[in-house]
Amino acid sequence: MDKKEITNRIKEKAIDLGFSAIGIAKAEFMDEEASRLETWLNKNYHGEMSYMENHFDKRLDPTKLVPGARSVISLMYNYYPSSIQNEDSYKIAKYAYGKDYHKVVKKKLLDLFNWCKEHFGNIEGRCFVDSAPVLERDWAKRAGIGWIGKNTLLLNKNLGSFYFLGEIIFDLELEYDHKVKDHCGTCTRCIDACPTDAISKEGYLMDGSKCISYLTIELKNSIPEEFKNQMNDWVFGCDICQDVCPWNRFSKPHHEEKFLPTNSLLSMTKNDWEEISEPIFQELFQGSAVKRTKFEGLKRNISFVSED
Repeated sequence: MDKKEITNRIKEKAIDLGFSAIGIAKAEFMDEEASRLETWLNKNYHGEMSYMENHFDKRLDPTKLVPGARSVISLMYNYYPSSIQNEDSYKIAKYAYGKDYHKVVKKKLLDLFNWCKEHFGNIEGRCFVDSAPVLERDWAKRAGIGWIGKNTLLLNKNLGSFYFLGEIIFDLELEYDHKVKDHCGTCTRCIDACPTDAISKEGYLMDGSKCISYLTIELKNSIPEEFKNQMNDWVFGCDICQDVCPWNRFSKPHHEEKFLPTNSLLSMTKNDWEEISEPIFQELFQGSAVKRTKFEGLKRNISFVSED
């Protein structure tokens, strides 16, 4: 079987497993991205996310993660919901409506990787879902499944941006895809809509320490008072720059049962959130990414936002 046929079969299998898009890039050192990452870190745009400073070489060189790596496969997995929260509610990011994506998408990646080993021989590699020093959006851009938009998220012309990204890095050489054109044009909706001015005026640069997702999830200390009246009722994550993006008019509801929200979550009012107890928190968010912020963190966020 030649390289082209192997590549096509892998892509067909990925779609069969439920992935919405797949692209493949050559595993090589990321020169351009290295300079950009260094500048971003030097500006302290990572805030308290000190882990972003670790494993600098591994973030830029896939052979540091998989010796002998030849290919980086990037895949998109849809999480856009068919139903959203009650209007009279504090808001959580749509990606956290259901079960933790790390486990759901990781299993799909492992299924694809094991299928590759079964059909194409003894392949060495690893699967990643936002759980290792991998610049997933940059690899997805290199693999041609989208461009990095002004909101710094990966955008796909036909599918939008409500997708999880996952990668398989392995030592099998495949046919590589090409980058696609940037289609943001003169649009500035994401920049204009961000209430904390986390996105630079020119776009394509995010001050992570100002992002509502960072403030409600990654930040462990108190939320700075400067962000009072700027949180727009978000208590875990934020979707503002995605919700206003014109490319997300093409978003279609996902078909992943494990990402479905419970009626209890969708029907919660602000009063329900303010009165939430730890037992209810543990039950409502069992197996959910919301557990990352812990009960105390969620209560901190609700308290801060409720005073807006």
